Amino acid sequence: MIAAAEETEGTGVPRLNVGQWIESGFDWVDENLGGFLDLIRDSLTALVDGLDDLLNTPDAMLLAVVFALLAWLVRNWKLALLSFVLLVFIISVDQWEQAMATLALVIVAAALALLIGIPVGILAARSERVSTTVRPVMDLMQTMPAFVWLVPVVTLFSIGVAGAVIATVIFALPPGLRFAELGVRQVDPEVVEAGHAFGSTPWQILYKIQLPLALQTIMAGVNQVIMLALSMAVIAGLVGAGGLGGEVTRSIGSLDIGLGFEAGLSVVVLAIFLDRVTAAIGSGGVFSGRIAKLTRRRNDAEKSATRSRASAHM
Repeated sequence: MIAAAEETEGTGVPRLNVGQWIESGFDWVDENLGGFLDLIRDSLTALVDGLDDLLNTPDAMLLAVVFALLAWLVRNWKLALLSFVLLVFIISVDQWEQAMATLALVIVAAALALLIGIPVGILAARSERVSTTVRPVMDLMQTMPAFVWLVPVVTLFSIGVAGAVIATVIFALPPGLRFAELGVRQVDPEVVEAGHAFGSTPWQILYKIQLPLALQTIMAGVNQVIMLALSMAVIAGLVGAGGLGGEVTRSIGSLDIGLGFEAGLSVVVLAIFLDRVTAAIGSGGVFSGRIAKLTRRRNDAEKSATRSRASAHM
């Protein structure tokens, strides 16, 4: 209830205690859903820590080679060489373990954001009511300053990796949803009508017509989600996320310019690698890259073998 005597300074307008109401809501959630929140926190922490341990188990140079091979598969040798050189730079400044911790957090947060965002985006594209409902929510999530999301997640999940993942998911989710909705909506209605004319069910039209035609747009959203997750993962260092974000935070606290630049440049390297790889996949690079060449060679070999068998039977 608003106290009539309480007014904003110098205006005479009644003071709305919005912040107090929101804080009371979070307190209620914390008191009544504490066990469920603890389960989420423990699960996310175990998932990120497990992936972090997995990425840090192999030798750093070996994993850099694996990542370079991945770049070669989705694009070409030039991207592979660039990726390898940049990843070796991270090793050379002794930030590899922190970079893998950040990568683990980004992978988990981006995966959760996409698992939520893409299905809801597809549903919004097929239902105007859902689209109208989620649009203001996405506007709020995108326009709210990133640092603000750290406050409620720390309240609910305390300091650590879990809070950082939740804040990153909130910050990175909107592009995945919006691009998924946009991609499905942009599919030519005549193509969809042709599917209906041939007796396709709504699910067949979605999976065999709309999603394949919207894939490039959806992958652009995936790229944006990963980039936003990486940027937020660094900010999340302020709430104990560790990794490169923790190194940046430590450099600020100790005014260590060298450490700040080493960690910051390592973030840039991760951003370049993730951006180039996901962009190559999204732009169809996976079809024009080494994988497609190997596939074509296999198909050509199978066709040649089939022709040879056919000739032998004639």
